[in-house]
Amino acid sequence: MLFSLTASGLYCQAGDFFIDPWEPVDRAVITHAHGDHARWGSRQYLATREGERVLRTRLGVGASISSVDYGEPTTINGVRVSLHPAGHILGSAQVRVEHRGEVWVVSGDYKTDPDPTCTPFEPVRCNTFVTESTFGLPIYRWCADAEVFAQIMDWWNRNAAAGRASIIFAYALGKSQRVLSGLRDAMVGPIYTHGAVEKLVRDYRDSGIALPPTTHAASMPRGHDFAGALIVAPPSAAGSTWLRRFGESSTAFASGWMQVRGNRRRRSMDRGFVLSDHVDWPSLLAAIAETNATRVWVTHGYREPVVRWLGERGIDAQSVASRWEGEEAAEAAASQADVVT
Repeated sequence: MLFSLTASGLYCQAGDFFIDPWEPVDRAVITHAHGDHARWGSRQYLATREGERVLRTRLGVGASISSVDYGEPTTINGVRVSLHPAGHILGSAQVRVEHRGEVWVVSGDYKTDPDPTCTPFEPVRCNTFVTESTFGLPIYRWCADAEVFAQIMDWWNRNAAAGRASIIFAYALGKSQRVLSGLRDAMVGPIYTHGAVEKLVRDYRDSGIALPPTTHAASMPRGHDFAGALIVAPPSAAGSTWLRRFGESSTAFASGWMQVRGNRRRRSMDRGFVLSDHVDWPSLLAAIAETNATRVWVTHGYREPVVRWLGERGIDAQSVASRWEGEEAAEAAASQADVVT
């Protein structure tokens, strides 16, 4: 078998490399820059050219990163490797690995609905597909982005009319920029950002992604009036003293987890907007079918329901545990990078 699961993560013995290793290794192929996939300390990294800026921000200037364009093949110890769009965040990739006629695709995290902040998902045929299942339950079905952003606009308008600031929590890398992109032509603002969001907004702009003007909130003088403003911050800032500067405000969280209303109450948010950078249930099943894979490894999330569904349809499927599971694990893994105010 081309891959095995080790104490350090998913390992290709023939090529002597890991994909998204859980701890430092000699050679790591990285699907994207979220903290549960891009860990510090490896000697060499391979990633997409599109995502190189955000990966360097996450790993530090001293990291040894080689980058390739989407679809550009490279050879690692005789094994052919190429990276293909995953549609998750800027630079996210599926890793196609071919050796002696056997083809595996490791998806990382992905979504099949396009958005303006990253290259759209591209199905890749293979013998074995390693898929995430963050939202691998039938209850998770996303509505159109236009509907979600209309809800965000209405919430902001109501708050602005009442003289309140609107604080929306979204993961610093990927989700925050997607929220900003969706509001680019909506006449919302002014828009302020938490430092962890702002430094990655700069990376997105430098990578050619169009976003509305933003201001680092901490750069404003003490006593500044934020009434009517929109503030974008990572979930790690919720409940912190950083929020005191904004005065009267309404809070919201943008995440696929908001599909379940209890999650909004658990986080003590005024509003929840269902916006995910992962596939929902029907898109997950459709993406698996498009690979034409006869073997599927299911990881990251609700694994067992997906394995059961595939097995009932004659596909060789198995559950593969990960040290990190789902969006909330990604948030925790990235929290060290979110301390900038």
